[in-house]
Amino acid sequence: MVEEQELVTALQTEAERESAFRELVSQYKERLYWQIRNMVLDHDDADDVLQNTFIKTFRNINSFKGDSKLHTWMYRIAANESITFLNKKAKRNNVSIEKVKDNALRNLESDVYFEGDAIQLQFQKAIATLPERQRLIFTMKYFEDHTFEQLSEILETTTGGLKSSYHIAVKKITEFIKAQDETL
Repeated sequence: MVEEQELVTALQTEAERESAFRELVSQYKERLYWQIRNMVLDHDDADDVLQNTFIKTFRNINSFKGDSKLHTWMYRIAANESITFLNKKAKRNNVSIEKVKDNALRNLESDVYFEGDAIQLQFQKAIATLPERQRLIFTMKYFEDHTFEQLSEILETTTGGLKSSYHIAVKKITEFIKAQDETL
């Protein structure tokens, strides 16, 4: 595994750019895929957003100043690409973002790449009810195990605000699951 600063330097050097980019993809594709997948839910959509994330990273690497870590910068790109993708999909289909999420959840049950059971599906449905920003914060904290400090850097916001959003998201998820259990 190449050190981050060496990788950035290689990516910004024309002669080393292609091999460095292959290394970058190798190091980050799985982690970024799961961040994106937790936002868009669909495997094929996640692959498309992941590809767009790497394209943006490649095109903009020379503007990367090193004010944050490379992975932080890439997570920010992935988060923005996920949100942009969902908004474009809603607009293209002339439906609300909630309808896009509902359709993705329905498709998740038949998705061959989803290996979850009924409880995990219910959990995903609860997460999908969250507003986009809360969902992003929750999935990055819960699934990716980012610290609030890392999230603060990625999402460019205060740790206090993130903690509040995360705890509100947990409460909403808990309430959703309790309400579902009561209807069964």
